[in-house]
This record gives sequence, structure tokens and C-alpha cells, in this order.
Amino acid sequence: MSKSTSLRSNLDLVNEADDFPIPQRNLEGWLNSRRLYYHLRVDNVESPVGIVHPKVVEALRHISGWRLDEEGDFKSITVVGDDEASRSKVVALTFSQLRDGGGFEVLSRWRDELKPIFGPDNVVLFSVERAAASMLGIVQYGIHLSVYSYTTGNKFPSIWISKRSATTANYSGMLDDTVAGGYRTGEDPHQAVVREADEDASIPAELVRASARSCGTISYFHYLDKYVTGEKYLVQPEVEYMYEMEAPHDLVLRPNDGEVEWFQLWDVEKIKSGLADGLFKPSYALVLLDFFVRHGVLDTMTEPDYIEICSRLRRTLEFPTRKDVAGQEES
Repeated sequence: MSKSTSLRSNLDLVNEADDFPIPQRNLEGWLNSRRLYYHLRVDNVESPVGIVHPKVVEALRHISGWRLDEEGDFKSITVVGDDEASRSKVVALTFSQLRDGGGFEVLSRWRDELKPIFGPDNVVLFSVERAAASMLGIVQYGIHLSVYSYTTGNKFPSIWISKRSATTANYSGMLDDTVAGGYRTGEDPHQAVVREADEDASIPAELVRASARSCGTISYFHYLDKYVTGEKYLVQPEVEYMYEMEAPHDLVLRPNDGEVEWFQLWDVEKIKSGLADGLFKPSYALVLLDFFVRHGVLDTMTEPDYIEICSRLRRTLEFPTRKDVAGQEES
């Protein structure tokens, strides 16, 4: 892991991960971006559900199942179909064709894993292959589980950090949460945490079900960055469900699926140094900052940008997001 030549502040870390223009802070930049990108629409749904770059629109223009409206300041592209199944079929055929054509580098990351797109009424409007999701600029969902321990002589908890494998397609060799992963069509967040905990760290499902505690969400909106395979003009609004769990004394973390090289227990000071040096995956830096706020590592006496950081960790996204159903059974 090579170190950056300049140290990052905590606000620098937020700006790096949340770099799509914010209308309240840069209205001109936001308007220019929104006039450039096409609104992604679905028939009979009032709100746009994503934004699509003109280079992607040009590829979709010649494929059946898409309708363009290029009048006015805000252009749009609509996926055609009366229900989830028909729209998902259009989207699946479209991106399979584009992958076979080889015109978009981002599609080289094909995972055979479907991401859901939610409408305002919490209905899944359609699903899209994970590698293609950023081509449609739709809200993506993930989960994080921070496993921590209190060590002798330390006021604050230490966190089990993972190092991503050198063979992982994105953010290879960077540091990440104990457990992190994607939220798939048909899952709820708790199910995703249980699955990913086993896949990433060999943590027993029954332990995660009994001990993992929900800690809210973070949200941000960013361009594909230098660590990711793909076209850098593509954008990803994201919501991450946050969980944490205190490790029992006999817990053994073991890489399970080849995506993690090792796990190490890092104290707060070591984590702070790694953040400043840019060793962590950018979105995980936000997860760590949120953990620090929850556990009192960051407060108004220790962080000059405390208010801005706290507000930016939960950016209001411009598209419909998943609604969590009260009383739903999780397994």
C-alpha cells in the first residue's frame, strides 16, 4: 500500500467520496451536470430514477426498448415496459448486447448479480446487472459491518480492518471494513449482512443475526474514481446500511471468498493515520468517520469541520430510495 504525498483532512475524505456537485453549495455546477446528463425515467413514474451520460445514451439510442425525449433543458431517456419483468428484460438484453460489443470498460466487471431500482412507492421498477448500474446512474445499496473490540488501555474501540485482495477488480490492495458488500435484488439489508459476513470473514450466521446492531445509513453521490475499472464520467448515488458488532473473545476472522487478503485489529490512532495517508477505500473512509462520531472519537472539540462532516455523511439524494417496511421479518 503506497502512501499519498499529502495528508488528507477528514473533510478531504468526505469530498473525495462525495464529489458530484451539491446544489446547495454549487448550484451552477449542479445545473451544468444535470443539463449534460439525461434523466432516467420509467413510464408512469413521476420522479427520475437516475441520470445517464450522453455517451451511454448514444449507445442506447440504437437499441429497442428505450425512448428518448430531447426537448428542453432537461433531456430524458425512458426504459419501456409495463411491469418489473418486462423492464428488467429490456435492461438485461441491452447490457448483454453492449458487453458483447466491448464498447464500455465498466462492463468488464460483469458479476451476474442484480441490483434493484426502487420507485417512489417502494416497488422494484426493474433490476440491472451490478456492473452496468453506474451506466444508468441509479441509486445503489450496500452494507457495512464493523466488528470491533476493546483492548487494554484504550478508551475507544479498535476495529477489525480488512485488506482487499490484489486480484479484486476494484480498490485492489486498499483497506476496507471488516465486512462490506452489495445489496441484491430480493434481499433485505440484514440478510445481506449475514451473507457477506460469511463470504468475507467466515463469521457464523447465527452470531451475526444475534449480535449485529443496525446503526442507520450513510449516503453520498460520486463519479467513478481512479481506483475503479470503467468510464470516469459515470456516476453512482449510493446508500450504505451500517451495522456494528462487538467481537466475542473467541471470534476468528478468516478470508473466505478470495476478495480479502487479511484481517488486522487496528486502534483509533492507527486508523486515523491510515485515513490521512489515503490507505482506505474512499467510501469506507465515510464509514469510519460515522463510526468515530457514534463512539465519540470525533466531536465538536476534536474536529473543526464536525457539523459539515456530519451533514455530508447523509446526503439527500435526488432519486427515490428504498423504504424499509416496519415489522418485516428478517432472517
